[in-house]
Amino acid sequence: MKAYVSVDHNSRKKLSKEIIALGMALSTASVEQYIFVDKFTFEEGQEIELVQKALKEIDNSNFVIVETTYQTVTSSVEVGYAKAKRKPIVYLQHESVAISPILYGLSNFHIKYSNPKDLFDQMSEFLKNILPQQ
Repeated sequence: MKAYVSVDHNSRKKLSKEIIALGMALSTASVEQYIFVDKFTFEEGQEIELVQKALKEIDNSNFVIVETTYQTVTSSVEVGYAKAKRKPIVYLQHESVAISPILYGLSNFHIKYSNPKDLFDQMSEFLKNILPQQ
């Protein structure tokens, strides 16, 4: 089982504790996480190649998790593509931030969290309830 995690590369460091909590919850449920911004550096002139790689990784994933605390156009493109490919989409957002109506509306599941531990707890419970039991 593999999850593509959509997070903006500019806010990746700001969300480091949340991404660690998310990774722990996924790992506990035997779900591999794929964070595109951790694998590739964005450089001018490589935009088309990077978009193609991101879309291929979405194709190779079972579902997509979009972290929307810091909204970006990139996440919108990834979520739109995932929706078109009928991939389940999990919407994550810190509770202090206003909902992104479009991303929220495109997502199948929604988790609003107060801190990294709350994110871990909610994601763990979600995965326990949604994934096939082994």
